[in-house]
Amino acid sequence: MSAHENEIGFDPDALRQKYKAERDKRVRADGNDQYREVVGDFAYFVDDPYIETALQRGPIDDAIDVVIIGGGFGGMLAAARLREAGIHDFRIIEKGGDFGGTWYWNRYPGASCDIESYVYFPLLEKTKFTPQHKYTNAAETLNYCHVIAQNYELYANALMQTEVVGTDWDEDSQRWLVRTDRGDAIRARFVVHSNGPLNRPKLPAISGINSFKGHTFHTSRWDYGYTGGDSDGGLDGLKDKRVAVIGTGATAVQCVPHLGASAAQLYVFQRTPSSIDLRNNQPTDPDWMAAQKPGWHDTRRRNFESLLAGVPVKKDLVNDGWTEAFRLLFGSVREKAPSKLRIAFWALQGLARRDFYRKGAKKYLTEKAMRYMQFDKEMELADFRKMEAIRARVDQLVEDGDTAEALKPYYRQFCKRPCFHDEYLQTFNRDNVALVDTGGRGVSEINAKGIVLDGKVYEVDCIIFATGFEVGTDYARRAGYQIHGVGGQSISQKWADGVATFHGMHVKNFPNAFFFGPTQSAFTATYTYALDEQSIHLAHILKTAMARDATRIEANEAAEQKWVQTIIEKARQTEAFQEQCTPGYYNNEGHVNRLRQNTFYGGGPIEFFDLMKKWRSNTKLAGLDIS
Repeated sequence: MSAHENEIGFDPDALRQKYKAERDKRVRADGNDQYREVVGDFAYFVDDPYIETALQRGPIDDAIDVVIIGGGFGGMLAAARLREAGIHDFRIIEKGGDFGGTWYWNRYPGASCDIESYVYFPLLEKTKFTPQHKYTNAAETLNYCHVIAQNYELYANALMQTEVVGTDWDEDSQRWLVRTDRGDAIRARFVVHSNGPLNRPKLPAISGINSFKGHTFHTSRWDYGYTGGDSDGGLDGLKDKRVAVIGTGATAVQCVPHLGASAAQLYVFQRTPSSIDLRNNQPTDPDWMAAQKPGWHDTRRRNFESLLAGVPVKKDLVNDGWTEAFRLLFGSVREKAPSKLRIAFWALQGLARRDFYRKGAKKYLTEKAMRYMQFDKEMELADFRKMEAIRARVDQLVEDGDTAEALKPYYRQFCKRPCFHDEYLQTFNRDNVALVDTGGRGVSEINAKGIVLDGKVYEVDCIIFATGFEVGTDYARRAGYQIHGVGGQSISQKWADGVATFHGMHVKNFPNAFFFGPTQSAFTATYTYALDEQSIHLAHILKTAMARDATRIEANEAAEQKWVQTIIEKARQTEAFQEQCTPGYYNNEGHVNRLRQNTFYGGGPIEFFDLMKKWRSNTKLAGLDIS
C-alpha cells in the first residue's frame, strides 16, 4: 500500500476499477425495454385496491377555465396557487379515489419519506400543520394531502375515480376538449398536465412472468387483503407464506423489514444494492415548531436544496444524512475551488474528457481548467470516503460475510437515490430471510412455481414487484393518454426527435397547455419544492394573461429553440458523471440520454428558480405569444 493509500485508507484506483466493473456487468442493451407496460394481461397491476365505494355518475359536458390533470401534490399545489391568485374556475381530474398522487398509491408497509417533513410538506406555514416526526410516514403524508385539499376547498372542484383518455386542441373555439373514461367532454381554456414523473408502475420483462400460479402484486398497489396488516406492518396473512420480493430500491428497503418480520420465508432478489445510511428519526418538538419566524419554511427548503446543489449557505438548517453527504463533498474542496466553480466543474469534466481529449487538443486546457480537474478529483475522493463508510456500516450490521459483501454498493453516492433506514440491513440476519444476489443480471425467468435463477427454482406463494415506475418512456404512455395540439399533432410526434419546451412548461403548437415535471426544468430532491415553484409560475402567467383578456398562450418558436439549446449546453454538467454510474432511472438504465435535451436544467434547481423569478419580474411574459 502506498503512502497516499495509508493516508486516506483506501486505494482510489482499485475503487475506480471496481465501480467500472460493477457498472459494466449491469448495463443491458435493451435499456428501458427490459420493462413491460402494464396493459393487457397485466392491466390488473394498476387497478385501484383502495376504493371502498365505486363512484356512480353520468358523463359531464361543460366548459371551464382550467382543467388540472392529476390530484397529487402537483395538482393540489397548482389549484392552491390559482386560488391565491383569484382564479377559482378550475377542475381537478384524478384517477384515484382521493387526493394524494404518489401517496395515495404507495401505501406499502413501512412507506415513508426520506426527505425531512418540515422541508417536504408544502404550504406548512399556511396550513399550520405540525408533522409528528422529522421524517413522516405514508399515512401522515396522505392525511396532509387531505388537509391541503380541505384548506383550499379542492374537493368541490374535483372529479375523482376519473381517468383522462385524451386531450385535443380545437382551433375554432380556442379550447381543449378533455375526454375521460366516464364519457366526460370538458371544454377547457387551459389544461395543466400534472401526471407525476413516477406515475406508471413498471414490471420487468421476465420470461414466463404470466405463468406463475401464485399471487402477485406491485408495491404501489399493495394487497392488504392478502398480506393482512397495514402500513405500520403486522402482515399476519403471511405467517405461513413463502414470499419473493423483486427489487432492492427505496421501496424494497422500506417494506422488506416488515415482510421479514411476518413471512414464513422471504427471498429478496437483488440486481443492485442500495446505499443504506443511518435514518435516526426523531419526534417533532412542538415548541420548536411554534417558535419559527414567518418565512421559515421557504428559507428552510431553499437552504436544503442549496446545500445539495453546492450553493454556499451560512448554516445547515436541516442537518441530516442528505446534507451531511454534500457537506462532506463540497466542504473538503471548498478552499480549493471558488464557490462559483462548484457547478461548472461538471461542464469542464464533459468538455475536457470527451471533446478535448478525443480531438487530441490537450493544449487547450488552461490553468483554470486544470483547477477544475483537480476539484473533480477532490470531489471523487470525498465521495469514496463517504461510500467506504456506507460499506463499512454493512459489515457492522450484517452477520453473514457473503451476504454483507453482496449488499455493499460500489458506485458514486448519487448515482442512485440514497436510502436511510435503521432496520433494513439487520433484516438479513433473520433465519427466514435470504438475499438472492443475481450478480447484476436481475431475474430472467419465472415459472408456475416461482423464480428461476441459475437452474434453481425458488418456490414461493407470492411475488411482490418492487420495481418502481416508468421513467424515460414516451410521455403519453406514462401519462396514460395522448395530447393532440394544433393540426392534430400529438405530443409523441412533437417530441419524437427530442423534448422541446420553453422553461419546461410551454410547448409550441400546444397552446394553453402547461406541463409540470422535471424535464427541461428543475430537478430537486424535494420534489414538492419544484412543484410549488411551478405552481407559483403557472398562477403568475394565468393571472397576468387573464388580466389582458388573453385567450391563447403559446411558446414562441424562437424562445423554445433557445431554451432547448440551453438545456443541451447545461446537460454537460451532469452527463459525464451519469455515464460512469451504475444503471438506474437517474441515467436511463445506463444509456445516458442520447438526446441531451431530454433531461432537466443542468445548472441546478436554485439557479433555475432564480431565473424563473427574474423572468416573472417582467410582466411582458417574454418568450410567450399572447393573443
